[in-house]
Amino acid sequence: MTIHTTHPFADDRPDPVRRLRGRLAGTVTLWTSGTGAGRAGLTVTSWMVAMGPEARLLALLDPDSDLLEALRDNGRAVVQLLSWPDRQLAEAFAGTAPAPGGPFRQAAFVDTDHGPRLASASSWAAVRLEDEREVGWSVEVTVVVEHAEIGDDDDPLLHRRGRFQRLGSGA
Repeated sequence: MTIHTTHPFADDRPDPVRRLRGRLAGTVTLWTSGTGAGRAGLTVTSWMVAMGPEARLLALLDPDSDLLEALRDNGRAVVQLLSWPDRQLAEAFAGTAPAPGGPFRQAAFVDTDHGPRLASASSWAAVRLEDEREVGWSVEVTVVVEHAEIGDDDDPLLHRRGRFQRLGSGA
């Protein structure tokens, strides 16, 4: 785990493309996969939904992440939308905040056949890995949505310009 001590955009010579990406607001999700000691999770904001007869999610994952390894091993995962109260959990799974005992000890999770599901998540999807490819410094994964639960999501967690934001707070 790497805990960053500086703001990701506080650079002497900031990369303009990184700054452009930072201006795109995204809903923060937590992707989880695996069981027991093989559980892994990752905070993901670079993702989108592709509609069709079988809906798909496309996401950019860190190629060195435990989540990508678990997703490859299991072929399944749970994608949950996070809410404003989950921001510390998002930091823990992103590796930017301490998580004594590991990030899965920071909240209650329910075991499913697709992986651990955050018990408090009102919107989530069970997904199956379909494809992956290298894109830039990331691995783009395409997953098929096998099941989705949609809740109220009254207070979604958003990410913009390197910071968590609330809906209506400048995002």
